[in-house]
Amino acid sequence: MPDDPTLPAGAAAPGEIDSFLASVRAVGAPRPGAGAGRLAFALDATASRQPTWDLACQVQAEMFAVAAGLGGLEVELVYYRGAGECRASPYVREAPRLAALMGRIACAGGRTQIGRVLRHLEAEAGRSGLAAAVFVGDAMEEDAGALLEAAGRLGVLGVRLFVFQEGHDMAVERVFREMAGLTGGAWCRFDVGAADDLRALLRAVATYAAGGRAALLAARDAGSRRLIAAMSSGPA
Repeated sequence: MPDDPTLPAGAAAPGEIDSFLASVRAVGAPRPGAGAGRLAFALDATASRQPTWDLACQVQAEMFAVAAGLGGLEVELVYYRGAGECRASPYVREAPRLAALMGRIACAGGRTQIGRVLRHLEAEAGRSGLAAAVFVGDAMEEDAGALLEAAGRLGVLGVRLFVFQEGHDMAVERVFREMAGLTGGAWCRFDVGAADDLRALLRAVATYAAGGRAALLAARDAGSRRLIAAMSSGPA
């Protein structure tokens, strides 16, 4: 797949990732249909994330399973790593496709590129109807003011950002919480020690992306209740 023009790759990606993305592109991204929602699943794939990458792969697949009962969910995978590499996949509905892509990605050292991800989400809101995005990361090495400004623009466009933070860096937490709050989304901890809670929260995000707030309210499970509470609390 050619790189998304809003996300120039910088460093070359491994050939197998390019080939995989090209094969997905060749199939053609589906157009949103009745009952289908669109969700971006964005990940920090720098070296510090390698220990939890397998968990991220697992919960992404579970999000699909939940959404399937709500009319389907089209998901785009966005990730950054290394020396300026930042990629976005086409939207797909089949969990195995994204699982296969994530299995081909190895985390690599590099600085965060959250701003590039947010700019991409802003562009997608205009061209594809994106209304919700998940971001999973553990660090922030960029200008906080610029990130909050970008998050504010997403809020104006109606894109809710659900930020899952790995680790307990308080400076990162303050920015991540405010980013989510500015969009009407939610901040939550990405905690491998509470994997069941994490899965429940991410399944609730899938429910929201596929069916909106009404579907979230109707779900009545613990994850949905927690997500609604987090969305209502706003930035800390």
